[in-house]
Amino acid sequence: MVAQAVSGRMQRFIWVAFFLFFPMVLWLGYHLSPVAIEELPILHLVGFAVLIIILSLIPIVVGDVPLFLTQGVSLAVFLSFGLFAEMVLTLISVIALMTYIRVSKQNLHRIPINLFMFASLSLLSGLIFYLLGGTHGDAQLLNTGVAIPILAHEFVYFTLNQISLYFIHISLYKRERKFITTDSKWDGITSLIVLPVGLILYVLYEQLGIVAIFYVGLPFVILTMILKLYHSSQKVNHYLQQAAGIGHQLTERLDTQEVLDVFLDKVSTLFPVDYAAIIDVNKDDKLKILRVIDKENTIAINTELHLVDEELLAYILERRKSICYFTKKEWKHLTKTHLSPSIQSVMCVPVSRNQKIEGIVVLASTSKRAYDKSQLMIVDILASYFGVALEKARHYQATKNRSERCALTKLYNYHYFENLLEKEFEKLNKGDNQCLSLLLLDLDHFKKVNDTYGHQSGNEVLLQVAERLSAIIGDRGTVARYGGEEFVILLPNIDRTKCFELAETVRIHLANRSFALKQHIGDAQVAQLVKVTASIGFATAPFDAEDCLELIRLADRAMYVGAKQAGRNKVAEYKKTS
Repeated sequence: MVAQAVSGRMQRFIWVAFFLFFPMVLWLGYHLSPVAIEELPILHLVGFAVLIIILSLIPIVVGDVPLFLTQGVSLAVFLSFGLFAEMVLTLISVIALMTYIRVSKQNLHRIPINLFMFASLSLLSGLIFYLLGGTHGDAQLLNTGVAIPILAHEFVYFTLNQISLYFIHISLYKRERKFITTDSKWDGITSLIVLPVGLILYVLYEQLGIVAIFYVGLPFVILTMILKLYHSSQKVNHYLQQAAGIGHQLTERLDTQEVLDVFLDKVSTLFPVDYAAIIDVNKDDKLKILRVIDKENTIAINTELHLVDEELLAYILERRKSICYFTKKEWKHLTKTHLSPSIQSVMCVPVSRNQKIEGIVVLASTSKRAYDKSQLMIVDILASYFGVALEKARHYQATKNRSERCALTKLYNYHYFENLLEKEFEKLNKGDNQCLSLLLLDLDHFKKVNDTYGHQSGNEVLLQVAERLSAIIGDRGTVARYGGEEFVILLPNIDRTKCFELAETVRIHLANRSFALKQHIGDAQVAQLVKVTASIGFATAPFDAEDCLELIRLADRAMYVGAKQAGRNKVAEYKKTS
């Protein structure tokens, strides 16, 4: 069986080709079969049909391919009643399976593809059987004249099935696929298992009649269920191994953004998704999409959702448990949602921290029954890993910020700046950057502000200066607090001319705009407005300096000699003296 969406034009072509060629295949099968219809025991065939339908309703899904162990029953029908009867019962089993998996409207083309494919496989393998002298009703399986055509029939059927699946995937669905895959291996294993069971059913039917269906059919159904359970346990083990690997990758990340990216990327490759999202939950009944994969491009990152318009997400938050819906019919009462109308299967898993839900992971597919309970369990485990990794990254980031940032201004501190300066000089020496300018700024008469208005007001000025500098510099450089009322700005690839213009912009913004002081020591409750100016000096490497310490020293010299001593509220450039 095959599954994947194709264009509307291709779907129409598939249906037209089916109606043109499918009757021809049935007609050839009817005329190749040596057993006439009037010779067939209808009640016995009904018994075989019931058995084959039961087996079709217990498929083993490997990847996108449902394997159903009806080939053994089909073989017994073929050997007893001929090619045409086997073709009809095989097609009944295909229809039963397609009905069971409830093919969606956009995938209705799978019906003609699979009906035509299985009818053709029956026809071609039956033709080989007849060409090798195979006959019906002969249960002497140890006779090579009987055994060889049967084995050839099964080998051709299996081989042509794998070839058909391979070419359908690469030509019709344009999907890269190895010829030997996990589903082909499972198909081979199940074919080896059902072959002797089918032969036993055939021999017993020839000897005992219709009662053989009960003697062999019941154990066969039990065997199918055991194989399905075994495959399910193997699949769960595979998911658990994958989840453990993803968990390790998450906990290795020390940046919250990386944790978000890795989690969504890995989960979306582990499970079939047409929509996947990490949604942040805050106190104001507002939700925010932090990360999203949306094949229909209907929603974007940072989109805000209101809980009153999200009945599905509200239900998850109220229930506080993970939930899995197999079809849209199961959650159609939750009408208000940002999910696309085409979504069928949904998994929603809350992400908790300290008994509080901080986020929701949503995985959705346009296919029905795209997920199962075991997959929900795996996503639950992954969400736990995700929550722990996110908390770890937040703690690390907070600790790192405390060690790198000034507690008052939130600017980088001198220790961080010193390391950054060394890295930028390495880039300069390697030729990655053309120049490196350093701008040193000192507030004029700052002690007077502290003495007049109090140290709290002095802190207010420092904080506002930091905010203005950050706004002016933006992503052109890095602003740090050098110490006291001094600030330093590092500007990669900013030459002398541009550096002077930028320094003048900073000076004017500080000098011409008053600072509002709310924490002053005066009696008045209104904010005090104060003017504060700055003296600025700068130097540029490699023209002025050849190492980090020299660049700082020369910028400092320019500030004191060229700006402070020249009257303050000035910008001074370091100039070499002969």
